[in-house]
Amino acid sequence: MAPHRARERTVLVVDDDPDILQTLALCLSSEGYGVLMAANGQEALDVLKREKPACILLDLMMPVMDGWQFVSEIDQRGLRRAPLLILSADRAVQGHAAKLHADAYLAKPFDLDELLGKVSQLTGGPDGQGQAHKRSA
Repeated sequence: MAPHRARERTVLVVDDDPDILQTLALCLSSEGYGVLMAANGQEALDVLKREKPACILLDLMMPVMDGWQFVSEIDQRGLRRAPLLILSADRAVQGHAAKLHADAYLAKPFDLDELLGKVSQLTGGPDGQGQAHKRSA
């Protein structure tokens, strides 16, 4: 592995749609980010017991534990250490993000370049040294 990989920023992606998880994992990893995945809020809580991601991408509507419950749990447990980017198909995503004190939001469907830009802003880029490289279409 390249030397910069040791300093890569890790992103936790929490979404119950396996296609979205895989697409985001591929997209983020190709930009140099480490990627952790969880299919619901409970799995994400388990990940946070072991890992300290630089950013959390969170869907709101999921089975087992939805995004609202997840945010409540991380707040109660003092685990909210990473910026939170809300991803939702709900038309009121901006309002939901404000209520959850999220750092950013995107409405589904979203543009991957826009998502990468927001993740880079929240994390300082994959190596923490600035913006991620713009993906060529």
